[in-house]
Amino acid sequence: MIDATVLVIDDDDDILLSARLFLKQHFSQVITCKSPKEINVLLSRNEVDIILLDMNYQKGASDGREGIYWLEHILSIDKDYVVILMTAYGNVELAVQAIKKGATDFILKPWENEKLFATLSAASRLRQSNKKVKKLERIHSSLQKDINRQFENIVGNSEPIKHLQNTLIKVAPTDANVLILGENGTGKQVFAYELHKLSHRKNQIFMHVDLGSLNENLFESELFGYAKGAFTDAKDDKPGRFEMAEGGTIFLDEIGNLSMPLQAKLLSVIQNRTVNRLGESKERKINVRLITATNMPLNEMVSKGTFRQDLLFRINTVELLLPGLAQRGDDILLLAGHFLNTFSTKYHKSILDFEPKAEAMLLSYHWPGNVRELQHVVERAVIMSDSLKIGVNDLQLSPQKFGSSTPIQSDMGLEEMEKLMVQKAIDKHKGNISRAAADLGLTRAALYRRIEKFDL
Repeated sequence: MIDATVLVIDDDDDILLSARLFLKQHFSQVITCKSPKEINVLLSRNEVDIILLDMNYQKGASDGREGIYWLEHILSIDKDYVVILMTAYGNVELAVQAIKKGATDFILKPWENEKLFATLSAASRLRQSNKKVKKLERIHSSLQKDINRQFENIVGNSEPIKHLQNTLIKVAPTDANVLILGENGTGKQVFAYELHKLSHRKNQIFMHVDLGSLNENLFESELFGYAKGAFTDAKDDKPGRFEMAEGGTIFLDEIGNLSMPLQAKLLSVIQNRTVNRLGESKERKINVRLITATNMPLNEMVSKGTFRQDLLFRINTVELLLPGLAQRGDDILLLAGHFLNTFSTKYHKSILDFEPKAEAMLLSYHWPGNVRELQHVVERAVIMSDSLKIGVNDLQLSPQKFGSSTPIQSDMGLEEMEKLMVQKAIDKHKGNISRAAADLGLTRAALYRRIEKFDL
């Protein structure tokens, strides 16, 4: 039994009865009607997969014009409907015309049951395939909208960011390979997507591949695809990430994690602009923009022989070095404000701003996790805060990550900051002096002196 709904439209009661009796043995639902004028109502009330449509309805008519008219009408409702036309008058020219107008097939009456079943079975497979394609298109469209929401314009006015933005404007319209370098959390994926968004490929797919999380055994099958039977579980042909990114941009993150053998395979693809699926010898041309990223020192790795120099030359036509958040000055507060607005909306809070002392704390923090850490800190603060402004206690920043070399850029004094850090360490460890002292990098005696000094 095929899970599909068949709609049969014919003005002959005998044809309808014959079709119903035969087709209901093979299809989950069969609907019949005598007049094509009922099409709109039937299609609005039922999820129809296949439409078996007679071509002549008026008495004595044999030219098939009515069938062509109703075919065009059905496809104007939804171009993906699968329509099979049927007539008692065999005419090759009419069949060709029907196919050109969008019919899936053409069948003569009286039909042979085996031929009718074969035709409708093929039509059902086509319908299911069309549904899958449509679903994938909706998913792709939804993902692209999500990506657009996630990666908004780069936030920042610092000199390093202005310089990078100027470079992006120059590089994006080209197809030059770009290597993005920077510490974890500096926003490499955001910059990669900005390159894509400013390019002529912006309406095509942006394919992000995290090579750091990709199992080495799956590298080829994931990136290059595989043919049916290539290995035990390869039950169907499957395109790889390069093929799926056709016409768009592929972003290979954490490229420094690749082993030397995998580097050689990737180099071959980049050089030849072709991929070979596992299990087949056919070369498939690819048209993608390549962007790569890593937090690893590739030049040092080349010197040590752990990264191929020829691959590095291929991927770094243009190189972007992203600064750490601590190097971006007042961008810290711009980004914090951006995340505050984002998460206040997300969590339905009415938090307006940061208190001055909280801003001072944000500016004096080292930010080892860079922008990603700031994002998490602000999100957590928004969730935990009960006020209209984020205070120092809402930020929950780790005391040992403040450095004396970082100037405090507001009205918070050094003693006040020190008192705050001591208090947070004691609270964190629930009064355990040994653990609080270790957290602060102090001896127990030194911590006791500060407790007495600050009257804690």
